Amino acid sequence: MTIKKELVVSALIVVAALAVVTVRIRMSEAVLVEGDEGHDHAAMTTGSGEMSPVVLDDESARRIGVTFATAEFRSLPVVVRAVGTVSYDERRLVTVNPKVNGWVEELHVDFTGAPITRGEPLLEIYSPQLVSAQEELILAVRLLAEAGPGRASDNASQLLESARRRLAYWDIPEDEILRIEALREPTRTITLRAPASGIVVEKNVVEGDQIMPGMTLYRIADLSRVWIEADVFEKDIAMVSEGQRADLTFEAFPGQVFEGLVTYVYPTVSMQSRTARIRLELPNPELALKPGMYADIDLEVPPSAPAPVVPRSAVIDTGERVLVFVRSATGALLPREVTVGRASGRFTQILEGLEPGEQVVSSAAFLVDAESNLGTMTGEMSDEVTDAESAAHLGHE
Repeated sequence: MTIKKELVVSALIVVAALAVVTVRIRMSEAVLVEGDEGHDHAAMTTGSGEMSPVVLDDESARRIGVTFATAEFRSLPVVVRAVGTVSYDERRLVTVNPKVNGWVEELHVDFTGAPITRGEPLLEIYSPQLVSAQEELILAVRLLAEAGPGRASDNASQLLESARRRLAYWDIPEDEILRIEALREPTRTITLRAPASGIVVEKNVVEGDQIMPGMTLYRIADLSRVWIEADVFEKDIAMVSEGQRADLTFEAFPGQVFEGLVTYVYPTVSMQSRTARIRLELPNPELALKPGMYADIDLEVPPSAPAPVVPRSAVIDTGERVLVFVRSATGALLPREVTVGRASGRFTQILEGLEPGEQVVSSAAFLVDAESNLGTMTGEMSDEVTDAESAAHLGHE
């Protein structure tokens, strides 16, 4: 190395050493002053050193946008908000499917969305099985009429009951069975009727289709009461319970608020979204709420117990701990570890580590945190330089 390069390096080392000494003096003064006032939060231990207090004059604080807020001791009103979707009440869904093979001769309900009532005709089907069952019924009626008293009459009665039961098991209405008995003539088609009132939300059949047992022909939903299914963030799950009241609004009805109750909290959490699903129920007598609509939900939560409250922007979460910067009587900004509670709107509860009336940095806290970490790193570098100089001095001796 040339003499010129050696001189430049030496000068840089001297300047760095002077800067380190200056910073260490300022840090020591802040710590000593705070120690005289009886506080134990002048520094916080980290994995490799201490987070340093930060000293800013008014001009420097104004220039970087540092402002302060006072910790207030009060309850924090909390509202859990979620977005939900209107869906069918699964307990009010009915599926219509046949129990015999056959063909559709005529559709009485021929479009999705049709309103129907219980017992209303849905379709006419032709089924060889049903024709045979009708003939057996008619034969049993004739045998009973012709049989005299005694065992023959008993056998005819049993045969008649068996024929009636077979048709009933195939969902043939009782009045239809009585009509066949009265006419004593089988009909080519049999009418299938609606098992419940509601709206046809699914239709899978047209005239001329062949149908088989178990095939879904219609799905009917009673929309007089609907479900609202919503996702709640994992952090809010503990504040939601069954029976909880909620206010719901819909874009289709601006200015109108619907009241509902939480009827079920699902026992699982989505691994992808980290949310839990809840279910609310709403009466819907006018059928104004339609499945698929979005709902904005505000769940009422009891106010929290009083505790120190600070702006959210004052809290710094490093991943390992949660910090706030507290303003001391001398103006030094001291990093202090705290335990946070509920958060609502712009504010956060502090459960431990802060007293009411203390002032904290409420804006530009991340800049103060960076300055504190820089001071810590500089202090560690100064210690390393001092250790190196001491080792070199001992070596010369």
